[in-house]
Amino acid sequence: MTRQPTFIEAISTILVMIFIVITGFVGFDIPIQALLILASAYAAWIARRVGLKWNDLEEGITHRLATAMPAIFIILAVGIIVGSWMYSGTVPALIYYGLEFLNPNLFLVSAFIICAITSVATGTAWGSASTAGIALMAIASQLHIPQGMAAGAIIAGSVFGDKMSPLSDTTNLAALVTKVNIFSHIRAMIWTTVPASIVGIVVWYFVGLQFKGNTNSAKINQLLDELTHIYTINIWVWIPIIVIILCLALKMATVPSMLISSLSAIIVGSINNKFNIIDGFKTSFNGFNQSMIPTSDHLSDKTITLIEQGGMMSMTEIVVTIFCGYAFAGIVEKAGCLDVILQKISKNINSVGQLILTTIIGGLIMVLAAGVASVVIIMVGVLMLEMYNKMDLDRTNLSRTLEDSGTMIIPLIPWGTSGIYYTQQLGVTVDQFFIWTVPCYLCICFALFYGFTGIGIKKVKQSR
Repeated sequence: MTRQPTFIEAISTILVMIFIVITGFVGFDIPIQALLILASAYAAWIARRVGLKWNDLEEGITHRLATAMPAIFIILAVGIIVGSWMYSGTVPALIYYGLEFLNPNLFLVSAFIICAITSVATGTAWGSASTAGIALMAIASQLHIPQGMAAGAIIAGSVFGDKMSPLSDTTNLAALVTKVNIFSHIRAMIWTTVPASIVGIVVWYFVGLQFKGNTNSAKINQLLDELTHIYTINIWVWIPIIVIILCLALKMATVPSMLISSLSAIIVGSINNKFNIIDGFKTSFNGFNQSMIPTSDHLSDKTITLIEQGGMMSMTEIVVTIFCGYAFAGIVEKAGCLDVILQKISKNINSVGQLILTTIIGGLIMVLAAGVASVVIIMVGVLMLEMYNKMDLDRTNLSRTLEDSGTMIIPLIPWGTSGIYYTQQLGVTVDQFFIWTVPCYLCICFALFYGFTGIGIKKVKQSR
């Protein structure tokens, strides 16, 4: 490199990337991965201006991706475990008992909890909303609960459970980008997501007292009947959960723990559900699907949507996004653009509160621009990481804030992928459910409160 980039050159890489994403993704529905490659091409042009050659850029990209590989292994293992847990009946059992014990007199609170449990079990907020969520919307209509109000509790529960799940792709991605342990990241998120959810539960409880009735819903009963038709739901379906808990308690590494749990799930599914054991191993790659059920006739589309999940192939989109995003980040970092931007920003940041605020603003800008959580986590995470290190802050503070200002907010963006998905699946508009997704927007408030008071802010020793 013959010279450092100017601030205009450095910041232009970020601004051009935002422009490309807004124009391509929001305007023309071009896949975000292709747009990141296009943004990388511009960054490569800036890198060439400062004297770097293609070999230098390859080195930067390779170095950046090398740091991501351990977490990519976890993400692929998540696909394996979701598929095998569907095969064993572990995930369906969690959903079954959640719906079975629904309290109609506390519908909104129950809806939040049920969707949270479903998301924790499956690692996907979308899957929770499109299965248990749709059944709950039918019950809400029966109880004369406003659809936007019900959708708000359902979406909030789905997103909360997604964030608390070690099977979630975005949760793993946030841990990957900030270089923290996945469970340390989840524990850090408790500081914001749990208080915000408690406030939401209080709101839903008092608002929901005016609605009474029963849950004799044909849709929910059909789902329960079909789950018991497919699976033998008994004590044995809990073995995969017990296995992974024991492995982690014995301080076994995450990926081996997940693989051992998946193996136990395949054994349980083949014996308990009378499934073909060969199909059990196939779930590790392509996930569980309807063809693996001996008698799969007359299953509803919603039940099929619920059970057809998992497999390493289900994680290819997030893995490809990581590769494309890290290609951009690796080039920008190698060209010295990150250093120049950070030097400029750091001059105006003198406290933890200001750093948290800057991270949130960056996250919100990227959310509004991209409408995709993964881009927010990668770009803002890479940009801000070194500043947290310099202020001797534990990196879980960053990973948590990335989720608070990115993943939790994304359902509230009408043109974002999640906003569009929930609108289509639940039959409501964002303006109808926005105010009722209480935890989604309160997490930012708690993050700012902690940042400026120091409460819940974990620091590291100076020697690091």
